[in-house]
Amino acid sequence: MTVYRRLGRSGLRLFPLGLGTMQFGWTADEQTSFDIMDAYVEAGGNFLDTADIYTTWTPGNPGGVSEEIMGRWMKARGNRDDLVVATKVRGPMGERGSEGRSSLRQREGLSRRWILKACEDSLRRMQVDHIDLYQAHWVDNQTPIEETLAAFTELVRRGYVRYIGCSNYSAWRLMQALWASDRRGLESFVSVQPEYSLLSPTRANFEREQQRVAVEYGLGVVPWSPLGGGMLTGKYRRGQPLPDSVRAQENAARRFNDQNFDTIETLVSVAERHQARPAQVALGWLLAQPAVTAPIIGANSVEQLRELLGTVQLQLTEDDLSEISRVSDWERARTEQEI
Repeated sequence: MTVYRRLGRSGLRLFPLGLGTMQFGWTADEQTSFDIMDAYVEAGGNFLDTADIYTTWTPGNPGGVSEEIMGRWMKARGNRDDLVVATKVRGPMGERGSEGRSSLRQREGLSRRWILKACEDSLRRMQVDHIDLYQAHWVDNQTPIEETLAAFTELVRRGYVRYIGCSNYSAWRLMQALWASDRRGLESFVSVQPEYSLLSPTRANFEREQQRVAVEYGLGVVPWSPLGGGMLTGKYRRGQPLPDSVRAQENAARRFNDQNFDTIETLVSVAERHQARPAQVALGWLLAQPAVTAPIIGANSVEQLRELLGTVQLQLTEDDLSEISRVSDWERARTEQEI
């Protein structure tokens, strides 16, 4: 029986793994995207995460393509009420971000003007009457946080949005937003979507301060890139040739270091004990961390998705979790120890 996990203090309950849709209309065509969503729902999945800018970096893509694919799929399946639909606003729309603030259209940011218009556009593209979780994709330092939160609040009161969240916010920006919501009586973020995985320095970047904010104020955490761009799947090994992958060179530049390879070797060892895959172990460790509700996974095929979904049945022991935590641990400053 699937156990759905509460997102922070909200009324949303999520499948333990969210399905990210950034690849829809990019590395996965529409039929493949339909097949992936079908397989996800068949396994009990209910949390779909997208963004309005997916995927403007693809030639000929003005943004919103992932939302449109999701919309056609939900309409064809008639399953909107079974799902938690999340999307984001902030980034510049148009092919390669061509309709941002430097253009005449200025389809970018977290101003009242753009949030209200962007929400209407996302609702239309997804063919739905409300968004369950509407997220600020990243900080807009040209717009007062009070203006952003007031716009989100208006959308909630109109019934267009159920809850609001944020992504890629620093701890101090997150605290600023929570404080402004409390002081002004505005809707408050119920979740944060950070980059979070076992890799160094990614783990420390989140756990150093953001994790403690989430725990203290009851925010749900839905990490993106929980497998570190594929590094934690086990296909990258110390001293071995790079795999044939579009991410291989990026991983080599950003993530190749001794500690990360030590972590991968530990994941492989733990996986072998459980007859599991390293990626499943990496996701299982995340699910055991404070405030984490549902890591967001992506897949370019049904086969790839089904392997990751095996995480839900994996039962890591306390010894497993401690071993993985030790090898991927990071050095605390005196101010962070709080003992």
